Amino acid sequence: MCRNIKPLFNFDPPATQVEIHDASLQFVRKVTGFQKPSEVNTVAFEKAVEEIAGVTQKLFHSLETNADPKNREEEARKRKERSMKRFEN
Repeated sequence: MCRNIKPLFNFDPPATQVEIHDASLQFVRKVTGFQKPSEVNTVAFEKAVEEIAGVTQKLFHSLETNADPKNREEEARKRKERSMKRFEN
């Protein structure tokens, strides 16, 4: 999985449309290998991003969990700590 794509489900506050779009964009970039598509591929690229964002939104609405929502700031702090530990050399 692309390191730039972070979990978005079960957070308080919930993931925004922008966050879902950004994760979808990262996914499409990863699977196509394009940072920015050529002019001829732009429409297909953007359509894929929007479709994946829509499917992700539907997925989030259909998922159920008994777990308490995660705190965004706490999870960001944990990610930062893991990153610092990983790259401390």
